[in-house]
Amino acid sequence: MSGLRKRSLAIAGHRTSVSLEEPFWDALKEIAAAEKRPIASLVGEVDSGRGELNLSSALRLRVLAHYRGRPEPAKVTPAD
Repeated sequence: MSGLRKRSLAIAGHRTSVSLEEPFWDALKEIAAAEKRPIASLVGEVDSGRGELNLSSALRLRVLAHYRGRPEPAKVTPAD
């Protein structure tokens, strides 16, 4: 897998940076295109439902869920 790529996005009215491997960015672009919406909208949706999970991990799980044919990943909280 390739190295991390940091991208800046505006979600929920503020700028944030997210680091993901390039294949995950490609997959998020594909998912957003299939859903006919901007990638920032998809990232914002994931952000609002991620609970305690960091955004990069939540995005990876969203990609995995998509390609496994599931509507969205189960909520995962970090172990203590």
